[in-house]
Amino acid sequence: MGTSLQQTKVLIVGAGPAGLALAIELGQRSIPCILIERNDRVGYAPRAKTTNVRTREHFRRWGIADKLRAASPLGLNYPSNVVFCTRLAGPELTRFENAFYCAPGRNPLYSEHSQWVPQYTVEEVMRAHAQTLPNVELRFNCELASFSQDGDKVQAVAKDLKGGGHFSIEADYLAGTDGARSSVREGIGAKMQGTYGLSRNYNVVFRAPGLAEAHPHGPAIMYWQVNPEAPSLIGPMDRGDKWFFMPTGVKEGVKLDASDMPAFIRKSTGIDLPYEVLSTDEWVASQFLSDSYRDRRVFLAGDACHQHPPFGGYGMNMGVADGVDLGWKMAAVIQGWGGTPLLDSYELERRPVHEQVLDEAVANHAILGNQLWQDGLDAEGSAGQALRRDVGSRIQQAKLREFVTLGVMLGYHYDDSPVIVGDGSPLPGRDFINYVPTSRPGALAPHAWLHDGSSLYDHFGMGFTLLTSKHAPSEAIDQARLQAKAAGVPLKVIQPNEGAIGELYPTRFTLIRPDQHVAWRGDAWPTAANGLFEQVTGRASVHSRTGDKK
Repeated sequence: MGTSLQQTKVLIVGAGPAGLALAIELGQRSIPCILIERNDRVGYAPRAKTTNVRTREHFRRWGIADKLRAASPLGLNYPSNVVFCTRLAGPELTRFENAFYCAPGRNPLYSEHSQWVPQYTVEEVMRAHAQTLPNVELRFNCELASFSQDGDKVQAVAKDLKGGGHFSIEADYLAGTDGARSSVREGIGAKMQGTYGLSRNYNVVFRAPGLAEAHPHGPAIMYWQVNPEAPSLIGPMDRGDKWFFMPTGVKEGVKLDASDMPAFIRKSTGIDLPYEVLSTDEWVASQFLSDSYRDRRVFLAGDACHQHPPFGGYGMNMGVADGVDLGWKMAAVIQGWGGTPLLDSYELERRPVHEQVLDEAVANHAILGNQLWQDGLDAEGSAGQALRRDVGSRIQQAKLREFVTLGVMLGYHYDDSPVIVGDGSPLPGRDFINYVPTSRPGALAPHAWLHDGSSLYDHFGMGFTLLTSKHAPSEAIDQARLQAKAAGVPLKVIQPNEGAIGELYPTRFTLIRPDQHVAWRGDAWPTAANGLFEQVTGRASVHSRTGDKK
């Protein structure tokens, strides 16, 4: 069968969270894109279960936060507790309440709480939204066969796995969001660097009616079972009494299949029930970062360029953030108001975030149930109780950075980006738990609730947003609008009245990017000769960046 040629602006390979986020960012900006996926649907594997605060804020910006909220299988008010116990039938060691910030309600630091929801449900909500966007074409059962590029275009050939035959796609850009075994990464010659085989693990999904009522620890999203026979993680995953189970102490050379799992779950939990295994998947925890995220018109995002242990709930959320960063920048360049340095900034901004998260995930992975066991931990009497108190206290210190991580979720800064105009202010201190909002350029714009009940973020535009104080002169605001129009940059001006916002945004002017990061701030609007909009969109020389005092 011959090939037919189709044309689009962006070809996306892989319909996981990163690919879907990229497609949504492009589609909501009226950029035509084709998203191909080798499977017949999204969301096969259970994988991630934590959709964090920042990802949910992107869902809010896309208009689908309520849809994900409604899809929550355990219900929004289900407590996001993490319990450490010797086994489900054994004594408790300690617990973390409201892990990952899943509790509903208004928090001044963010517009959306996290949500405990299976990744396949998240992907389905994203897919449904993507397919409502007229410029997004999603094709299942399609696999990338080959691609090449020149100075102007990418030429790709895709294989129709269901109908047979091949078809050709010509695009301005190609994005490889095709996971850990990325063929796009291989095609551009990028190499993963890091450590393979930090541990060997299994993901097991099973059905167990009555298990939630058969143990004394109450509802939680995750139970860490600390025992020498079968240390593991276990927890409810979906409706219909579906649970997940992840043994963490499987020795090299020991092979487990689905028929072994019911007995293994009984040994781990100490609860004898009829366990129906629905799926089992062996996987290896590794620490990898690609040596390059780009070759000219071809980009990598998500697991195609970074992989780490799934402790802390970072993987899927990092992929979504990659798609957001790359999406608005591609759209700006395609629409003509963004320059080449804007695309260069993708790797420069995202790589340091990935490095930070890799370090966090590896630190979390270093302390599993295997390392927490001590002889006598499940003993009755005062000696057992004293030991459990001691171990519980040490768990609180050692695992806090895995479950209380707002500083990681929201505290990252794009400090060395060529499209961020620094103001010479000192970089605030960072740690995993404490998030201190700042309007310093490169940081996430501080959040606030307005008096009408809306989020400040709800008033940001799809392009750049200029947030001004009540003391900003109207002539300068008019000048900003004229400069944006001359540069072709979409700009929305807002001037919120709430007094507290002045504490969060102490300068008269704060320019905020489409991804809600601060691009520039100052008390005087730059003159037209400085070309601020050209700088923050990558259309000016790096040497002429206004106000950069580094």
